[in-house]
Amino acid sequence: MATLFAWALVAGRLVRWSITAPVAMTAAGVVLTVGPHPLVTVSLTTSDAERAVEIILAVLLFTDATAAPKGVVRAHRRLLARLLLVALPLTVLAGVLVGGLLFPSGRWWLVALFAVVTVAVDLAPAAELIKDSRLPSWLRGVLTVETGLNDGILAPVFLFFLAGAEAYGDSGTPSGEPLGRALDAVFWAVVAGVLVGRPGGLLLRRAWRAGWTRPSAVRLGILALPLAAYGLGILLDGSGFIAAFVAGLCFAPEARALPAHALDLVEDVGALLSLALWFVFGELVTQAFTGDFDGRVVAYAALSLTVVRVLPVLLALLGSGLRRADRLLLAWLGPRGMATIVYGLLAFNGLAPVDPHAADLVGQLMTMTVLMSLVLHGLTYGPVAARYARYAGRPDGSDPDGAG
Repeated sequence: MATLFAWALVAGRLVRWSITAPVAMTAAGVVLTVGPHPLVTVSLTTSDAERAVEIILAVLLFTDATAAPKGVVRAHRRLLARLLLVALPLTVLAGVLVGGLLFPSGRWWLVALFAVVTVAVDLAPAAELIKDSRLPSWLRGVLTVETGLNDGILAPVFLFFLAGAEAYGDSGTPSGEPLGRALDAVFWAVVAGVLVGRPGGLLLRRAWRAGWTRPSAVRLGILALPLAAYGLGILLDGSGFIAAFVAGLCFAPEARALPAHALDLVEDVGALLSLALWFVFGELVTQAFTGDFDGRVVAYAALSLTVVRVLPVLLALLGSGLRRADRLLLAWLGPRGMATIVYGLLAFNGLAPVDPHAADLVGQLMTMTVLMSLVLHGLTYGPVAARYARYAGRPDGSDPDGAG
């Protein structure tokens, strides 16, 4: 909290050097947890810690599902369909292929888990870019919607791949029926999300229009929805965080009829919980490079942030009519952040009892990918925005590289 308060005092100045809140909290986590006698010790292997991580993800996925700028989805539905229904599956496939080349063990469930953990996009490392007026508002809106829905779409895929990796373990032979349980968990999560999100939105809208409630109470009611969806999902033996995402999708249409800034509280709580997890990520950085570190992790993370993201997006945008600069910007902006951290932690805890080596490897991949993204995307968003603005300001609209 002291680190967060100190950052809040000088956030405007630090952002000039690309020192955002995630960077500051990660740095504090490294400093305060390093060494044989750290000032702070965090345990992430208990069931309580796993539940806490899932609840954070539930709030974030609910926020992502409801925070789409008005009109963006309708106005750019074809572009978003290319990014989410074409580029995203191609990105996962590219991650699987790269993982299979670098870690040729024949364990495709595990390689697929590596891919889905490391391709989830989150704008946190380059969050200031979304506020940068040098980019057109439509482009910033598309990026916001893509990164928000990206994480939720990957949630059931992650659950399925994790179940497969747990089922086959390090022996290569299946144990139990975790794949069937994963499908059941997704089904009941959808049921829970619909039961909470749709009625919750209708009741809040009607109560507001009838004058029965106040803006502050509406904000608290909205905050209760992702937590209620998570709890109901768990009670039904489903996935709590998928239930929260579905609840957000069902609630979103009703949110437009609620008072202004109705979503501010749930967004701020999500941001605060995220910063706590960024602090925990700082400890993970100190742990990732101790013991048996696999050098292939660096190559995988570098390829995941570049080739695995860029090529599928460029392929998906062929024939879209977008200018070359717009396509390149959308392809480059694939930062990894909170979703990768959460999926990585859940995968680590899930694999640790059945395959400790695989658990360590997924933890290293998650940590290296996010750490490299903090540096790569955090330090380049300023120059990228400046170059884009120079191109957009050309009176003839021509591409500075000579392309049409």
